[in-house]
Amino acid sequence: AGETASLEEQLQGWGEVILMTDKVLRWERAWFPLALMSVVSFSFLMIYYLDPSVLSGVSCFVMFLCLADYLVPALAPRIFGSNKWTTEQQQRFHEICSNLVKSRRRIVGWWKRLFTLKEEKPKMYFMTMLFTLAVVAWIGQQVHNLFLTYLIVSFLLLFPGLNQHGIITKYIGMAKREINKLLKHKEKKNE
Repeated sequence: AGETASLEEQLQGWGEVILMTDKVLRWERAWFPLALMSVVSFSFLMIYYLDPSVLSGVSCFVMFLCLADYLVPALAPRIFGSNKWTTEQQQRFHEICSNLVKSRRRIVGWWKRLFTLKEEKPKMYFMTMLFTLAVVAWIGQQVHNLFLTYLIVSFLLLFPGLNQHGIITKYIGMAKREINKLLKHKEKKNE
């Protein structure tokens, strides 16, 4: 609760923007996924067209973040009207901050588990890391960097909406059923 309150305080100037972004990412309107993918596709097409160096690209990205950090808290109340902040919006903002804290804890937990695995089972850690990094290197060799980044960014931005609308659960359930069918079929063959 303390971490959530601290995060809410830090992001207070971004409240309206965060709520709007949350609505877009959860696809509250039918055209939000199309708009989201259009913006992402346009951004990546501009990067492809301009073909900036890594240093220029990182510099421009950080410059954009600095501008947003400076301008959003100043302009958001004028655009969205801070006097319209309702208890429902405050509750949703609290839920978003709580989810961000939980996500951060999960990532830290996975990171700690990885180091626990390294300490307890160094050979398994070594083989797992070696295999995983070899697969990632192979994928990186097969797919162009910018296209791969586009796919990752698109998936990450579409994930909340896919999850909200039950699409991920549906396809994971279908995959589990198919795997179970294959396992049962294999067991029957072995008998």
